[in-house]
Amino acid sequence: MLATYFPPWAKETCVQDVNEIKLLLDARIPLLVIETFEEKKALDVLLKVANQQGRDLHRWSVTDGLARMSFGPQLVPKGSELTGAEDMLRQIKQQFQPGIYALCDLHPFLVDQPQVVRLLKDIALNHFAVPHTLVLLSHQLRLPAELTRYSASYRLTLPSDDKIMDIVREEAKDWSDRHAGARVKTDNLTLRKLVNNLQGLSISDVRRLVRGAIWNDGALTEEDLPRINKAKFALLDMEGVISFEQQTENFANVGGLANLKRWLVTRREAFNSEDSKLDRPKGILLLGVQGGGKSLAAKAVAGLWGLPLMRMDVGSLYNKYHGETERNLREALKLADAMSPCVLWLDEIEKGMAQDGNDGGVSQRLLGTLLTWMAERTTRVFIVATSNDISRLPPELIRKGRLDEIFFVDLPDESVRRDIFTIHLNKRQCDPRGFDLAQLATSTQGFSGSEIEQAIVAALYSAASEAKPLDTTILLREIVSTSPLSIVMAEQINQLRRWAADRTIPA
Repeated sequence: MLATYFPPWAKETCVQDVNEIKLLLDARIPLLVIETFEEKKALDVLLKVANQQGRDLHRWSVTDGLARMSFGPQLVPKGSELTGAEDMLRQIKQQFQPGIYALCDLHPFLVDQPQVVRLLKDIALNHFAVPHTLVLLSHQLRLPAELTRYSASYRLTLPSDDKIMDIVREEAKDWSDRHAGARVKTDNLTLRKLVNNLQGLSISDVRRLVRGAIWNDGALTEEDLPRINKAKFALLDMEGVISFEQQTENFANVGGLANLKRWLVTRREAFNSEDSKLDRPKGILLLGVQGGGKSLAAKAVAGLWGLPLMRMDVGSLYNKYHGETERNLREALKLADAMSPCVLWLDEIEKGMAQDGNDGGVSQRLLGTLLTWMAERTTRVFIVATSNDISRLPPELIRKGRLDEIFFVDLPDESVRRDIFTIHLNKRQCDPRGFDLAQLATSTQGFSGSEIEQAIVAALYSAASEAKPLDTTILLREIVSTSPLSIVMAEQINQLRRWAADRTIPA
């Protein structure tokens, strides 16, 4: 008999899986697809279901063949194991005693092997005469179209916050026992963030990541969180139109945006807490001038809330093949749900959701998919959408209820420009006290934050070529030679600022 050990903290999850799979089998589903990396856990659940229903459970793999998991006579005599998928299915088809068959990693045999597909269909069609249940276990499996109407899919439940915390405590105790009773160093805030960030992973993956973090230095600190988030992203295989942003800025590195900072601070607890009685924040739209700091602010939201940041390049969703664009968006949103809780940054959203009648209706279908997800999602995914041209966005996307607020990121005023100079000089090991910040701030009227940064970069090159230390004079020379976007595109920017004046909140 193949047995699987489950620690006490896994029993509740296992009971829920048993009950839900039993309901599916009671509904007489011939084919059940379970996509999971936790094969042993799935087999243990199936064995419990089989015992409750009084049915035999058999397991098949290409290495071990077909064998009964519970005590009793084997379906196939020892020494004649059926390792071939076609032979195995023919053997099952001939059985008149109803059973549950866990078929591990059958997915390679579903491609270019019509006999295997047909045998699965034969068994499914004969289900009401001989109610066999075939459970297809794999990390990923897509049934051929002719089998989907006879099938159902199930995903094993994931550990709750309490279960994740139990795993953390167990791993910390194990480390402590092996290090003469020394305690793992951490704090309650870090633990809460860690538990949040480990949601969406299986029990075994949670244990592996927690163990790696603890055994690295005997501590769980803020520095461990980005590494854990990156590892989680890799485990969920998210590369594609959605990317993981490892460097999330601290709001100390963002000049201005006082209203946005205050708005986020007052809502941080409501988003991060499972028990808050307040409505959970949904998201914001950052509208503004190019280079004004929208992207930096999006990164800073994740940094302030201690959450992983997922960036979706909306323009990269598009694919020339029919239906692939919408599928790309659905997959990206599914992955964002899996990373929950997280911040989802929809970069330059107007590139994919603009009202355009020349794309065969693709943008409208994309919009419909996104709006449905926004309305129905239950996961903690906070949207930060950035846009340079709100006039191209459909009103149903930006109305109240879809997003919480629209913030306008304007060109920085004189005091904010002074802060920006201080931030970027400090980043380049230049003491701001050695510069005339007031004169620099005055001379950069109409400059965006990125234009100020590039003026400093150019001035550093000039200073290096002249073998001089950077000073105010060299900076002013570079500033004078720069034509900011507010001058080059004055008409468009002034129009945007006039539109935003009465319709948005200044960030």
